[in-house]
Amino acid sequence: MAFKTILAVLNRLPYAWRVHGMGWLATRVIGPLAGYRRRALTNLEMVWPGMPGPERRRLADETLDNFGRTVIENFCHADFAAHLARTGTRVEGPGLPALDAARAEGRPVLFAAAHFGNHEAPRHAFAAQGTAVGGIYRPLSNPYIDRDYRETLNAIGAETFPQGREGTARFARYLRNGGWGILYYDIHQPRGDKLEFMGLPARTSTSAAKLALKHGAALVPVFAVRQPDGLSFRVIVEEPIAPGDPMEMTEALHARLEARIAETPAQWMWIHRRWKSHQKAQARSRTLSS
Repeated sequence: MAFKTILAVLNRLPYAWRVHGMGWLATRVIGPLAGYRRRALTNLEMVWPGMPGPERRRLADETLDNFGRTVIENFCHADFAAHLARTGTRVEGPGLPALDAARAEGRPVLFAAAHFGNHEAPRHAFAAQGTAVGGIYRPLSNPYIDRDYRETLNAIGAETFPQGREGTARFARYLRNGGWGILYYDIHQPRGDKLEFMGLPARTSTSAAKLALKHGAALVPVFAVRQPDGLSFRVIVEEPIAPGDPMEMTEALHARLEARIAETPAQWMWIHRRWKSHQKAQARSRTLSS
């Protein structure tokens, strides 16, 4: 109810005020109260232990600002889509020829995306061009918010499938029939492979690589980079990941994301529990040594 009240109040404001306002709320109120700011600071210190405290705090605040903006953008998806069209958001990058080739051949495309900038902006940009992009999403723990969130995802132009055995099977059929889809590979996966990300071991799903190999889909990294005005985006399609071993393909995806984080670190979701297993192992080690 509190979340819906915030949305109802903000949705009465002009679009730009709404987005800036949610960024401010996430930075000053929601982030600190929910523990997101503390989590971002912990992750930043773990990855970059030599970073000065003021710089780390600035990055944590900028991360929360981007998080808040992303939330309100995605929950007012119609206005977000209209804003992207109004500001002339284009799909660009060195991977476009691979998309043209896949379209000409009727091959499926699997976009590999991260929670960077606004992770839903690419689907909006492709929908504006007449290309529907489906995907798998992780249901939110709150069923009331999840219901609304699912509606916003499905309204973009192609069906999204809930994470799990049935949802994954339906998504696989969607790809097998030549569909274009998107998967996110930067979230902690408890049963995933232990791969290095930002210099630390992180449990990671290799599903994107495996699905692409199984169904002959081009595995194409895509990023929506938020611009300095805080409202507009560049949607960048990178060159496809070469087929090979699924773990090596996923490591290549990590390298692409690490390069983007190096350019604009605050645009990645540092509030994720990305290194959860590593942190638990460290905690156990400290307990045993004491």
